[in-house]
Amino acid sequence: MSDAYLALEDGRVLEARGRVPGRTRGELVFTTAYTGYEESLTDPSYEEQVLTFSYPLIGNYGVRDERFESSRVHPRAAIAREFTDDVVEWLSDEEVPAIDHLDTREVVTSVRDQGAMKCGIAVGDDVTPEDAKAELKQCKGMSEHVDIGKQVSTPEPEFFEGDDGGSDATVALVDCGAKGSITSSLVARGADVHLLPYDVSADDVAALDPDVLFVSNGPGDPENFTQAEALVDHFVGDLPIAGICLGQQVVANALGGSTEKMTFGHRGVNQPVRDLDTNQVVMTTQNHGYTVADPGELDVTQVNVNDDTAEGLESEELNVITRQYHPEANPGPHDSLDFFDDVLAMADEETEVALAD
Repeated sequence: MSDAYLALEDGRVLEARGRVPGRTRGELVFTTAYTGYEESLTDPSYEEQVLTFSYPLIGNYGVRDERFESSRVHPRAAIAREFTDDVVEWLSDEEVPAIDHLDTREVVTSVRDQGAMKCGIAVGDDVTPEDAKAELKQCKGMSEHVDIGKQVSTPEPEFFEGDDGGSDATVALVDCGAKGSITSSLVARGADVHLLPYDVSADDVAALDPDVLFVSNGPGDPENFTQAEALVDHFVGDLPIAGICLGQQVVANALGGSTEKMTFGHRGVNQPVRDLDTNQVVMTTQNHGYTVADPGELDVTQVNVNDDTAEGLESEELNVITRQYHPEANPGPHDSLDFFDDVLAMADEETEVALAD
């Protein structure tokens, strides 16, 4: 084992046990999920962040790559009360620094009370608190990465054929950092999915003749995804439009709304969401640090029970439906899987109208 230090933006330096050596920095966030560490660590929405697990033991059911949501680990570092050797071996292979044997309750409550903060991490046989402070100092001088989409998006278009017996819809999925489960959820329902780069042009989308434009989740500030926003503005009224997480924020910005950064965000698998029409509450999986402040031309249809932030936006007139949470879960409850059915039903209805014309 090696030495490890975590330098926080509030001036504290916490000592820990080093599990994977390295030095890094990023925005310190936490997840309350008690399962799904493989899915969380491979979620592109954690790009450039330092992920703290509030659940004390991480790795108790091993590591299996069929649970991964992408091809690599995205957080810059991982923190837990205790990591098992399986997870440590995986993070070591990925060259992602990892520390444990510190009071993660203190870390989580600090972020909860003060908000997501910058941090620096130093792990190794000869590191000192000053090394972690030096990483933090570099982090403080950095602005949020404005082209973060390039780091998480597919570099080239990919095609996934839908399973037989379902919808015949063709989905243009703009990959701003999409979880693999979004694609598989659509494919399982019969949709053909074109996974497209985050900066794909409107002409390239139009050439696919899709039945729905779908903007995915992703990391960072939604205002950085200007091309995805331009696509929504270009196709709204002509194509049904859907979005998940960052996708909801991008759609709202494109349609006259606005977004803002939250104090510490929603990250976990137990966020309660209330539907304003039915008053039904479902439990959801979430991972985001921004929220829709003004829905613009859209109607708020669902809200978070804890803080009343917008969780669902819709417009029947514009054929738009979005969710702030992750209906595909993985990990998490499957209360809201029918969102994908609603999206494809919207696309199928549009196709029927076109055929009738």
